[in-house]
Amino acid sequence: MNFRLLKKCLLLSLFLGCAICLAAQLNPRPPASSTPRAADNPVASDQISVQRDVEYGVQGGEKLLLDIYEPSESSSRPRPAVVLIHGGGWISFDKSTMRGMGNFLARSGYVAVSVDYRLFDWRENPWPTQLDDVQRSVRWLRANASKYNIDANRIGSFGHSSGAQLAALLGMVDTRDNSDPALAKYSSRVQAVVDVSGPSDFLANHDADGDAFLASFFGGDSAKLAEVWRSASPVFNVDKSNAPFLIVHGTSDHDVPITQAQELYDKLHQAGVAVTLIKIDEGHTFESTEARHRLAAETLVFFNRYLVVDR
Repeated sequence: MNFRLLKKCLLLSLFLGCAICLAAQLNPRPPASSTPRAADNPVASDQISVQRDVEYGVQGGEKLLLDIYEPSESSSRPRPAVVLIHGGGWISFDKSTMRGMGNFLARSGYVAVSVDYRLFDWRENPWPTQLDDVQRSVRWLRANASKYNIDANRIGSFGHSSGAQLAALLGMVDTRDNSDPALAKYSSRVQAVVDVSGPSDFLANHDADGDAFLASFFGGDSAKLAEVWRSASPVFNVDKSNAPFLIVHGTSDHDVPITQAQELYDKLHQAGVAVTLIKIDEGHTFESTEARHRLAAETLVFFNRYLVVDR
């Protein structure tokens, strides 16, 4: 992963408008004529219910919070859910940057859940803290499925950039930290993954700054802790049991090269996993309205295919 992305995140986080900027970039509103069939009857934006700062756990003395976006009208059947995971190089941003996608999915009949996770600050919360937190969020959803009318067997993940790496692992690996007896019986695996601009192979595309950051993040360099670097890389967790994947990546992405997306696609395909790779003529964050609409439409088609019960 190119360290330029991390430096950008640090710089942007100094400005109050950083979250608003990313929220706008990931605020997809496809025109009605191009919106695919939704998970349930589409609802107007004023019929969406949003619960903010819901606590899903406490770890290391820090409250873990999430926002829940759902259609406010009742449904006779449990709804599919999608966990939304923000990017920011594991060091910045928060769940608010997924507000646009949360609203979009809720309008389309899903329960969308945007999660915070503990951020790395060069002293605290090194890897795999972030994976533990997002896995906990999925298990918490399953434990509270009846409360939020969620189908516990139909949960997807959507992530951008570093959030996409976490979203990918949710569809690949079992719970790492299962020490909480209240959640022990619940799986953290999701049934479908949307990976947008995500890094997938930390042993590829080396640069000095990026390797220095990752050595700090992972607790040692790739020579000393090769297995840690590999286990954090989605490409080394590919197995025929993985959830279906939609990978969306910009052809002009200079922060996470599109070769990372291609490598993940190739390995998933070879393993027999249902996978689609969509290449868009964009950079790391999809800035054009057309690109955001395409991302939203493809995401909805994908989740409808794998998370919606046939009528």
